[in-house]
Amino acid sequence: MLDEHDFRKKCDEALQALRQRLLEAGDEHGFEVEGQGEKLEVLFEEPEEVRFVISPNTPVRQIWISALSTSFKLGWSDEAQAFVLEKTGETLAQLMGRILTQQLGTAVTV
Repeated sequence: MLDEHDFRKKCDEALQALRQRLLEAGDEHGFEVEGQGEKLEVLFEEPEEVRFVISPNTPVRQIWISALSTSFKLGWSDEAQAFVLEKTGETLAQLMGRILTQQLGTAVTV
């Protein structure tokens, strides 16, 4: 397990990169991205108001995503050099692409 300093560094880098990619995808697909650093929120207005929340959980060294009535918990993988959803092997960017695609009904790459 990463120590707290390493976790925070990797988490900050991952969330900053994700924020940039989400801003670009949001421009293309019509959703908003708010926050930075400790918490990101992805806001949808159509067909109904929905919010995805992406935030670090430092005590367990994970990034948690609350979306689609589910909590996704991603841990650091040295092998992938990324935060990964253990159950599926998806990286943070791959998982966000999948759940955005599910929400919007159109293919989204993050």
